[in-house]
Amino acid sequence: MELRGIRYFIHIADEGSITRAADKLGVAQPALTRHVKQLERELGAPLLVRLPRGVRLTGAGRDFLEHARRAVLEVSRARDRVRGDARTPRGRVVMGTSPTLAPLLLPRCVARARQQCPEVTLKAVEEFSPLLLDALLTGRLDLAVMTNPPRSSALALTPLLSEPMVVVSPPAARGTRAAYSIAELSRTPLILSAGLRAVVEEQLARLGAALRLEAEVDSIEAIRRLLLSGTGTSVMPVSTLHAEIAARRLAAFPVERANLHRILVLARPAEVRSAALDEIERIVRGEMAAMQQEGLFALPARRRRRRAIAA
Repeated sequence: MELRGIRYFIHIADEGSITRAADKLGVAQPALTRHVKQLERELGAPLLVRLPRGVRLTGAGRDFLEHARRAVLEVSRARDRVRGDARTPRGRVVMGTSPTLAPLLLPRCVARARQQCPEVTLKAVEEFSPLLLDALLTGRLDLAVMTNPPRSSALALTPLLSEPMVVVSPPAARGTRAAYSIAELSRTPLILSAGLRAVVEEQLARLGAALRLEAEVDSIEAIRRLLLSGTGTSVMPVSTLHAEIAARRLAAFPVERANLHRILVLARPAEVRSAALDEIERIVRGEMAAMQQEGLFALPARRRRRRAIAA
């Protein structure tokens, strides 16, 4: 028994005529007649009495019409519910980002997700970019904000922004010069994580320079505490220590004639689609854009004004 035939029967009953029902539905009259005959064969009873002008329901037809209306209504409700569920973001999304960005981005994304898509359970993971890449490729992450990921046909990559990387040290560790030269940076012992070391080494190598590593520490918080305690010098993305630089608890210096930077990219599996994942991606992109507008990916304005005055 086809739902289409049941709908045709309801229209015929409402119009009281196969001809008028055919005109209203835009269906040929013989096709409607065939569907009604099929229903009658399956039910084992006549549903309509053909009259010179129209049709009249039999007793069985009146009984069947009541059930037919309920059946069509329930199917319509079920369709609307399923379609609504498909459009409503719900489920679980696992997103990751690097330790240099996580303290800024993750709280904003979690708060925004609670407001915009309360049916979505968001799990946030903090890992360095190589581990994020592996987790994406093996299905343990749904999306990630990564630094300079390699191209992969398995991933959809969306560049978000290019962020400057600067030399960061305790405020009293250096004189009044506003920037490092490449030669000076090459002579300076640095405390770096493995991921940042790879980014800095690659870019300095293009300039014919190398870095001098004092310690490799794969904890951004540990590096931050070392710097705040007056120990060592590092190279960091501006956003990672933006608050400390703005408060003058740490000093930040660009590198002359060297565009040290990292490219932040949003990555997700290319073939995976869901309303929940799409909504979280919109949230991540929106929060990254808001952070950029707030100036978190640039040297604080106070530092720039001091440089302008000194110049």
